[in-house]
Amino acid sequence: MPNTHLPETGFVRLPQILRVIPVSRSTWWQWVKTGKAPKPVKLAARTTAWRASDIAAFIQVFAQ
Repeated sequence: MPNTHLPETGFVRLPQILRVIPVSRSTWWQWVKTGKAPKPVKLAARTTAWRASDIAAFIQVFAQ
């Protein structure tokens, strides 16, 4: 079974997020584009991540 736990602090990458939030990659990026999901942070030229605290807050709203 994949790890569905997200850290409380730090950054998470998209595969980790999609294990917890059951949507497709394209849906997730559409949500980011429309402002429904948190904006990512560029850590390097080819590395995008989200703040774990932003994802936790999103999950609280998403779960309602």
